[in-house]
Amino acid sequence: MSIEIPYISSLDSTSTGNAIRLALADSEAHTIASVNWKEYYYVPKVTFKIAFTDESILLNYEVFEKHIRATYLHSNEPVYKDSCVEFFISFDGSNYYNFEFNCIGTMLLAYGSQIMEKRQLASHDQIGSIYRDANIHAAPNGVQWDLAVNIPFSVFKEDHIQSLKGTECRANFYKCGDDLPIPHFLSWTAIDYPKPNFHLPAFFGKLRFQS
Repeated sequence: MSIEIPYISSLDSTSTGNAIRLALADSEAHTIASVNWKEYYYVPKVTFKIAFTDESILLNYEVFEKHIRATYLHSNEPVYKDSCVEFFISFDGSNYYNFEFNCIGTMLLAYGSQIMEKRQLASHDQIGSIYRDANIHAAPNGVQWDLAVNIPFSVFKEDHIQSLKGTECRANFYKCGDDLPIPHFLSWTAIDYPKPNFHLPAFFGKLRFQS
């Protein structure tokens, strides 16, 4: 699995909600629908769009699901137990950043290897520098929500990113909800592992940033 990520010259790390959504409107929508553990069979409708600027990575998730949960309000709380979308990215193929967002934009961010005890939580200042804008709407038989995100390169402090033009890296995208009435653990690229676990960079796909 791979994605060619478009470059958007008109936006930067200060761009916000509707500007991000509009800029990504014509970008390809990628589906998060891989059911890796058959006992967790529920598949909400989830897509994401991704692009980059001279200063940041842009994301826009769109989700439709039967139930919604938004319990966590503070940074680095276990938002994966809520209605949650995630973005894991590695620039060296081993260590990675995990960005986890619940449906109201509360997020958890950490960096390190897949050895959980060695992963380091981000500071509140780092998390505060990441723009998030969530919309939630009632819909027939469920809830529709979307999340626009702007991640400045400064957040990738272990990799000192100056530009992503013409580069490649590894990543995966997820949808989960550990404590929802119907728990689910979906991914963009498939994961071959006996139990739910997103912290497996061996199964990340490839991102190619336009030159």
